[in-house]
Amino acid sequence: MKILILKPSSLGDVVQALPVLRLIKKHLPASQVYWWIDANLAPMIEGDPDLAGIVHFHRRRWAAPRHWPEIAHSIRWMREQAFDWVIDLQCLMRSGVFAWLANGKLTIGLDEPREGARGFYDLIVRRPSPLTHAVDWYLDVLPPLGVPVHWDFEWLPERSTPARAIRQKWPVDGARWIILQPGGRWANKRWPVEHYVELLRQVAARHPEMRFAILGGSDEQPLGETIAGAAGQRCLDLTGKLSLPEMTEWIRLSELMVTNDTGPMHVAAAMGKPVVALFGPTSPHRTGPYRQLEHAQQLPLPCVPCLKPRCRHSKPLECLRALPPSAAVQAVLARLGGL
Repeated sequence: MKILILKPSSLGDVVQALPVLRLIKKHLPASQVYWWIDANLAPMIEGDPDLAGIVHFHRRRWAAPRHWPEIAHSIRWMREQAFDWVIDLQCLMRSGVFAWLANGKLTIGLDEPREGARGFYDLIVRRPSPLTHAVDWYLDVLPPLGVPVHWDFEWLPERSTPARAIRQKWPVDGARWIILQPGGRWANKRWPVEHYVELLRQVAARHPEMRFAILGGSDEQPLGETIAGAAGQRCLDLTGKLSLPEMTEWIRLSELMVTNDTGPMHVAAAMGKPVVALFGPTSPHRTGPYRQLEHAQQLPLPCVPCLKPRCRHSKPLECLRALPPSAAVQAVLARLGGL
């Protein structure tokens, strides 16, 4: 049996969709499963033992007409595979169109109403409630396919090559690490950087043995520099310095993560790492750290969650600015006390 999963982005969404792959391979070990993914995120799943291959989606490149022949080639290749199942977990217009063009024997997708992608599916899986977590909704595609849902699998297996690489580049062993993730795809998902600085100072004072690693992309280096400047040698600024596999393995060797609503938060949750998550405009019930929602902090403001990428509140970013460092510090200390 040949199966195509479409989940091109974002990082957190790809991580949250991985249980679908794991359970398909558990139930159908001889199946060949391919994943349609944004080329920039492909390193996250390259070499995954449960995948027969990766189909790259070049979103920005393919926007230019001169690259449209590449799209035609990709579509021809998908159709030649004669997929038995095509599973669309992105459920936007572009993924729905590609799912339909793949011409599988059965196409199944989520009932996401934003762009009408459900019109391309043979089977549509509705969200049980507005508060159903994304992971659980993705898993709901499996029962109609006869694939049982359970948790007897490893969500994110260790990758030995990047694990060795980070130990060669940085003195990671022999220390206890807390990960700080101060960035976020939306600016209004970011807890103020000065709050992170204060959290670091207070936690460092209470736990002098702890060290801190700051994660983030190259565009978040100013945040990393500001936070690292408050802790001297005890803080390692890794913003813009890690590949996706290296970032994953850094999280694996840590003891706890303090994070905004970001993709790396979902990586930590997938590993079962303790998380203290700081939420503003988005809903922890839908996209919070899976099985750790009680450790997501969010203020009960009338506008929360607005689910908007731009804040239009009369007090800009109040949902995060008013979330005090003291509350996050207490949550971190409590979680460290249980380790």
